[in-house]
Amino acid sequence: MRLLLIWLVNTLTLFVLPRLLDTVQVDSFTTALTAALVLGLVNTLIRPIILVLTLPITFVTLGLFIFVINGLMFWAVADIVPGFQVTSFGAAIVAAFVYSVVSWLLSAFIPK
Repeated sequence: MRLLLIWLVNTLTLFVLPRLLDTVQVDSFTTALTAALVLGLVNTLIRPIILVLTLPITFVTLGLFIFVINGLMFWAVADIVPGFQVTSFGAAIVAAFVYSVVSWLLSAFIPK
């Protein structure tokens, strides 16, 4: 049940994100549901592998390269899911950061 609530929170965050940033476009709530699901899968399955492979550069940049990885994942999902667009890679980094912070804040209110 908690997993579904977190997915709904992430979907709502993704649906509201275009109102916060004009560089992100989400066509419908169904698109936001799909994009949140794909983003969750990408962050669960692919992101850990990329984090391990880029560990040296992440270490050298004192962890700041993780923002680039998050933006890359966000941009990749925008490229995969129709109806979900991000204008540039820089916009994807900013959008991924805002998405992470807002969904983290809202997820904190979901009881365990």
